[in-house]
Amino acid sequence: MKRYHAIAEYYDAEHERMKMLREDVPFFLRHVGKRRRSVLELAMGTGRAAIPIAQAGHDVVGVDYAADMLAIARRKRDAVGLTDRQLKLVRGDVLKLNLRRRFDWVCIFFNTLLGFTTLEQQDRFFAVVRKHLKRTGRLWIDIFQPNHGMLAEEQSIGIDPAVFYVPRYDRTVSFLADVRRDMSRQWMRMTFHYKWFDRLGREHKEKVEFDGTCIFPRELQLLLERNGLAIDRLWGDYDGSRLQSRSPRMIASCRLA
Repeated sequence: MKRYHAIAEYYDAEHERMKMLREDVPFFLRHVGKRRRSVLELAMGTGRAAIPIAQAGHDVVGVDYAADMLAIARRKRDAVGLTDRQLKLVRGDVLKLNLRRRFDWVCIFFNTLLGFTTLEQQDRFFAVVRKHLKRTGRLWIDIFQPNHGMLAEEQSIGIDPAVFYVPRYDRTVSFLADVRRDMSRQWMRMTFHYKWFDRLGREHKEKVEFDGTCIFPRELQLLLERNGLAIDRLWGDYDGSRLQSRSPRMIASCRLA
């Protein structure tokens, strides 16, 4: 399995255009409430979610295995004046994690759960969740609901075109994605293509490849039950609507069974 490893300095600029990433954290915060909670974010990346959750007054620990992403998260955390006590950053593999501490909320945002493509990896992930979740705690999962028409295509080439600016490199980058699918295994290989020109007009290309899966609504329920968890509430979008056939998301608040 190829795990997702972004070009770290591209990550925030690349995803800034996505509407859902302006809606997911506010939706989560509405359900956490204003009372101070302990929150563990798994695969936290550059702190896109962890920072505003900490700014809302919660005690946050963010974990990621990529040192370059954590370095950006640390830079952003320090820039907004958060302390290590308010947002602690931990480098580690979320499939092997043992912080010897339990939390009110454990969260995984932005389709990241789908990077664990095998049942064995998914079981290991949920074992880590159980190890870190208080008896009355909640697990927050946010993934896309599979689009059957798209999944029927063996490949989608040159999709989701975008152009973004990377301030740290003073670079404008164009983006395209390819997706190849084998639905007999519920497997997808994502390839992100980046192109940019230097000051002399020379073209440069970069590429990121990683694997993903898809999870269907009943499958999510069974996967959680298999691992001693249960869905409390399930939404289909950030407006709080219930999951329906055309809903773009599966947002689940889960508890220990």
